[in-house]
Amino acid sequence: MIRRRQEFYLYALSMSRPPVSLRALAVARGDEPADLLITGGRVLSPITREWVTTDLAIADGVIAGWGRRDALQTVDVGGAALVSGFIDAHMHLESTKLWVDEFVKGALPCGTTAVACDPHEIANVAGLDGVAAVAEAAEKMPFTFGLAASSCVPASSFESPGAAFSPADIRHLITEFNAIGIGEVMNYPAVISGDPTFREIIAAAGWRSVDGHAPGLRGSQLDAYLAAGVESDHECFALDEAHEKRQKGMWVFLRYGSACKDLEELLPTVLTNGPTRTAMCTDDREPHQIRTIGHINHCVRLAVAAGCNEIDALIMATFLPAQFHNFFHLGQLGPGYQADILVFDTLADYRPAVVYQAGRLVARNGAIIPGVVPATPAPDSLRNRVHLHHNPSAQELTVEEPTNGMARVIGVTQGTVRTTYLELDVRDPSNDIARIAVLERHKKTGRIGLGYVANFGLTRGAIASTVCHDAHNVMVIGARDASGPEDMAVAVARLSEIGGGQVLVHEGQILAEVPLPIAGLMSDLPLDSVADQIENMEQTARDFGIAIDAPFMLLSFLGLSVIPDLRITDLGLIDVNQWKQVPVAL
Repeated sequence: MIRRRQEFYLYALSMSRPPVSLRALAVARGDEPADLLITGGRVLSPITREWVTTDLAIADGVIAGWGRRDALQTVDVGGAALVSGFIDAHMHLESTKLWVDEFVKGALPCGTTAVACDPHEIANVAGLDGVAAVAEAAEKMPFTFGLAASSCVPASSFESPGAAFSPADIRHLITEFNAIGIGEVMNYPAVISGDPTFREIIAAAGWRSVDGHAPGLRGSQLDAYLAAGVESDHECFALDEAHEKRQKGMWVFLRYGSACKDLEELLPTVLTNGPTRTAMCTDDREPHQIRTIGHINHCVRLAVAAGCNEIDALIMATFLPAQFHNFFHLGQLGPGYQADILVFDTLADYRPAVVYQAGRLVARNGAIIPGVVPATPAPDSLRNRVHLHHNPSAQELTVEEPTNGMARVIGVTQGTVRTTYLELDVRDPSNDIARIAVLERHKKTGRIGLGYVANFGLTRGAIASTVCHDAHNVMVIGARDASGPEDMAVAVARLSEIGGGQVLVHEGQILAEVPLPIAGLMSDLPLDSVADQIENMEQTARDFGIAIDAPFMLLSFLGLSVIPDLRITDLGLIDVNQWKQVPVAL
């Protein structure tokens, strides 16, 4: 069992409202000069829902008070809008493909100064040691990482991860790492049935938040899920589903990631009923999109463009996520709150001109201030995490065609990670069908799950990834023709060789790749380098006829056994609605 280290304790303190220093109190009274006085700004008050023209006095990293005071440094912002730092209500660091320091370098210029981060991806690969590595790097950052206690490691009994968390591990994460709450509870069938393990996990939260994951859940099943103690959801499929969940008191997070883009579809619930118990999140966003369109600021921009009141949109990005996650020191610019301040010369595009974190200048005009983010390399223990029994042959990756041609096929759709259960003739060339396989990569079992996927657009070559939610085994898709399994085998062998990542293969040649040597999930390169690699990979995929946005992000979700309708793991095809393994052939 990992024991708490002093730096983890210091990191944990950042999750609660910090004690205000005597000096900050003296500044508040006007007895001592502030470190910084920001003058000429309009401060957003989320409680009264108004812009207040006032000055902000900052001392020892907190807002000491409003109004004119003596200061060691004065900055006149000339009428700019001042907003508390943006908070991502739900995300996975690992999905950015970036290690901690590089993610922070990308997020801060966008105005994101805090995240609620569920590290269950690295937990599924490396257990408590993986979470500890993220926590140790996070506490060194000019950033607030609220780490949740990952509740579903693995996501279900249908998945084969590298580690598993017991209720005792969850309690350890809460007591020793001061986790902000319970990470998304994905195994909703177990929760609804009253499974004693999940009753124990949810109870471990105490007063802390319990994040949910309930795609399509409604009616009495939703009632049972909520009655069990789950409080939020970021997986709504439809507007009426989101509305029902809010009616029943559930928090609904409006998401815009790389593969899941439901913010605009769900926004009418806010337009009609206000923003209470809503927040914004990215969940899973690729680094090249952070570089180009932004982070939570992009979500705000989308919401306003879709008709949302500007103050409502900003509140959903600041005050409300702070309320849900008990970030007592964040979410507004009142006296005693951490001085995470976004300065907007204009709110037209919601890109802050200046970003302060705990009173320190960290970004200006879309660029990080040099030297504010320390380098924190990932430990070597997280490398070399692809442990295949052997590199499979093409024959081992060839799914046996049903005698009558009829098979259960995973159907994919643009813009959502929900799949459809299809029954198709795999011999019919008019059906857009490819081969798919999942190989266990943690314990050298040699297990391979085989099946078919439709509407992915892959007609030649193969693509493969060690990012495969949530157990993160090796996922590979290959063309239906005879060359497909050969390219699939080359792709898998390449992933084993480079220690994990994503590759595209055609006629035995590696045409593009994104090495992810940290647990097979994250890169050790700078953001721009990773973004360039992913952009090249996606362009190469488009050249191959794959029209789906973020195809590798979508690929990674085809193994997640807790999202309807049909999934595949190393155990085979999983009918999520029936909650059982099913054969490929009909």
